[in-house]
Amino acid sequence: MSNPPANPKIYHITHLDNLPAIVNTGEILSDARMLEMNHDCTVIGMSDIKRRRLEDIQVSCHPDTRVGEYVPFYFCPRSIMLYILYRANHPDLAYRGGQRPIIHLQADLYAVIQWAQDTGRLWAISDRNAGTYVAEFYNQRGNLNEIDWQAVASADFRSTEVREGKQAEFLIHELFPWKLVERIGVIDARAKDQAEEAIGPDIRKSLVNVEPEWYY
Repeated sequence: MSNPPANPKIYHITHLDNLPAIVNTGEILSDARMLEMNHDCTVIGMSDIKRRRLEDIQVSCHPDTRVGEYVPFYFCPRSIMLYILYRANHPDLAYRGGQRPIIHLQADLYAVIQWAQDTGRLWAISDRNAGTYVAEFYNQRGNLNEIDWQAVASADFRSTEVREGKQAEFLIHELFPWKLVERIGVIDARAKDQAEEAIGPDIRKSLVNVEPEWYY
């Protein structure tokens, strides 16, 4: 495909309502762990894709694990999933709250891979949406060139090729530590205030940044 950027970042999107629990527990949990622990949260994903990820699609580079057991990240902000949330008209989407309450949790890709290797945590990348039956999975840093980085960076995803490539994912098994979040991107000043209130007075406020270019 193409070589990765010099300092690639990864982005997990979630609803503002979920931020206090992430901060309090110190981790982002996979859908499978959330179900296992009966945790309540505001769900923004599409039900059929979530079912496939939990029940059907195996992460081939880690036998006997399924996509829903991993915390998912995109390699860019302003993802296609965010566009679907923004439009709020997809028939498989129960959430209709739009993009304003959605936040981006940014981390450094290489720092996360190093943490995973140091702690024995499984990780993988997919060359497209990991919820599709045709996704290819890899678990070596050298496989990052299997990602279409031009598609990832593209703002125009009308073509099928770009649309597929832009949805490539980074997956971390079961949980992702809050301590590795280096930035929280929000849509406006009101969302910034809400995010800062959610993380509490003892957390660095500099984590939260208004990033309108990350939104539609």
